[in-house]
Amino acid sequence: MKKVLLNGMLLAFLGLSTVACKNEAKNETNPKEAQEVAETSAESATYAIDTAESKIDWVGSKPAGDHTGTVMLSKGEFTVDGDKLSGGTVVIDMTSIDVTDLEGEDRDKLMAHLKGTAEGQEDHFFNVAEFPTAMFQITEVKEMDGKTMLAGNLTMKDISKNIEIPVNYEVSENKLTLKSEPFTIDRTKWNVNYASKSVFDDLKDKFVNDEIELSLVVIATK
Repeated sequence: MKKVLLNGMLLAFLGLSTVACKNEAKNETNPKEAQEVAETSAESATYAIDTAESKIDWVGSKPAGDHTGTVMLSKGEFTVDGDKLSGGTVVIDMTSIDVTDLEGEDRDKLMAHLKGTAEGQEDHFFNVAEFPTAMFQITEVKEMDGKTMLAGNLTMKDISKNIEIPVNYEVSENKLTLKSEPFTIDRTKWNVNYASKSVFDDLKDKFVNDEIELSLVVIATK
């Protein structure tokens, strides 16, 4: 009787855990074809990105677990009309890809694999020798379901796709602070296909998930 009761409690717990995991799903960006970049007026104020204070956090996952890291920005700017963000460009320094959950040789090995600096692995992931930067160009800023959505063209490996990112931002006279909610991109849409089970059908449990989770923090000043 106790065994039956315990089994029932276990099943109930697993059911609740499944629901909780689904509720914690990150914002999917659903890439579309690239759109026209937002136009700005001569009256728009320009804020230059502080690259020392801005970064992207990333999480990559596979059956064995997750890896985490950061990518820095190399330059960029936002335009503001009144107190509203209206446009901008963010240039991402792909050579700065870092791994934060590992140390020593393991960290160096994973960074080299992601950057494509290891011999024979050049195009497995981001191939930074050929594609040292990525870019995000704002196409629209809109309110949707109580959230500010930043739509823009994300260009990686010479492929541009339009995505929408949920963000919060604050504008003062001399500073703009923008933070995104965690969101995911499907790396295969930018031809990052290594160990993707949606591209290769013989990987069994040796795959890397297509979705990369990203979080963006950008500080910009006049």
